[in-house]
This record gives sequence, structure tokens and C-alpha cells, in this order.
Amino acid sequence: MPRDPESSAPQAERASTPRVIQPEGWRRPRGYSNGMAARGELLAVAGMIGWDENEVLVADDFVGQFRQALANVVATVVAAGGRPSSLISLTIYVTDKHEYIASLREVGQAYRELLEKHFPAMALVQVAALLEPRAKVEIQGLAVLP
Repeated sequence: MPRDPESSAPQAERASTPRVIQPEGWRRPRGYSNGMAARGELLAVAGMIGWDENEVLVADDFVGQFRQALANVVATVVAAGGRPSSLISLTIYVTDKHEYIASLREVGQAYRELLEKHFPAMALVQVAALLEPRAKVEIQGLAVLP
């Protein structure tokens, strides 16, 4: 019988490690998962924009704001005792989907720097505006903590 690679991990860690849900016969999505399942304490991360700890936008460009917003989501998860891989869902709100699409290479690089090859369930939504007038992107997350 094959050995379960997670069997040597502590019980609490195994229980909270998200697992990818992929319906049989579906093409594997690129850059996200169709579903994620995990057990543990649920952490809802508020919508984060590209500002620093003093609530000052760190950049006016889309990629700079995306990187900082995602870093803010990750920082919140880590502060709660999780890791970037604890994220099971991200909702990304953008004010211009064309700007997002035009920046995909740089957005992907920023994403990999922060989340490596962890791809939770995701949705991307274009909105008319965000509360902060200069914000171009807002990212909300859901994580399962050990």
C-alpha cells in the first residue's frame, strides 16, 4: 500500500492542509482551482487594496497595487497563524479588466513571489469603482488555519 505523504505531518497540519477539488473529466484550470476543501479555523480576510500599514497607496500602477494588496492578504493570514498555502479562496475586484489582462505577466510574477505555486479557488470581478478613489484592485481572501 502506498504511503500517504502527509501521514508524517502533525495531525493539526494535515487537517488544515487545503486540498484541490477537480471534477472528473474537467480540464484543469490554469492559475486557480475549481474548488478547495480543508478543515480548521476559518479566517475571512477583508478586501485589501495596495496601501501600506499607514493606509498610503504604494503605487499608482496596477501591478504595484496588485502586489501590495496580495501581500496585505498574506500578511493577515500569517498574523492569524497561517501560511500563504492556507488560502482557499480569493476574490479579486478590478476597476478595469483590460488593465488586468494587459498586466498578466507582471501580475503572475507578483503572485508567484507571494503564493508560489498555490492556486486557491478564485474569482475576478470588474467593478465600477472602489471606495479608495485611486485604488485599481482590491483582494478579499478566505483561509483555513491549523
